Amino acid sequence: MRIDIITVLPELLKSPFEASILKRAIEANLVEVHFHNLRNYTSDRYKSIDDTQFGGGAGMVMMVEPIDKCITALKEQRDYDEVIYMTPDGKTLNQGMANHLSLKENIIILCGHYKGVDQRVRDHFITREISIGDYVLSGGELGAAVLCDAIIRLIPGVLGNETSALTDSFQDNLLAPPIYTKPREYKGWKVPELLFSGNFPKIEKWREEQAYQRTKERRPDLLED
Repeated sequence: MRIDIITVLPELLKSPFEASILKRAIEANLVEVHFHNLRNYTSDRYKSIDDTQFGGGAGMVMMVEPIDKCITALKEQRDYDEVIYMTPDGKTLNQGMANHLSLKENIIILCGHYKGVDQRVRDHFITREISIGDYVLSGGELGAAVLCDAIIRLIPGVLGNETSALTDSFQDNLLAPPIYTKPREYKGWKVPELLFSGNFPKIEKWREEQAYQRTKERRPDLLED
């Protein structure tokens, strides 16, 4: 997989990809992540990427021309499955979406800023708009990093245990059940005895029941889906 991220703040984005799972995935050539500074595609000496909005109103708007030039340059080199725009009014990121995008080969992610991008960008270039929640950030870079993490960890070979991602919360519209590790007892707090029984069918049934109960209590909306 290759991910190209268009941004005005590439330095803000780089650190998440220089540590932990994302770094290992890149070093193992399981994914390529490239950052493209939008200011390199401007046509004036000030490297302007935004201007006031037509019709008046507060806030600056990212201009269509530099975005067009950047996306066109990338598309001249390869075909892309998705051109994603990170925006608060996009569709909220969920596990199903991450699963779907992890199967793609080439993705462009455009990070918004200010009041957003000229609508013509959304009309003519963007194939999918994604939000990471019902709130507004100062830019789309942090959202792009979240999206990349959610996608990359699902690529075969990235996680040490291939089945780990399959048992994450939301994979089957349920939250994950309680989990335990050593010690068996701590300050009088004991691990359920069933987990030491070796009866794996019963353990799996218990986990399913616990996952359902936890989802019912904390996220009943998931059961409606």
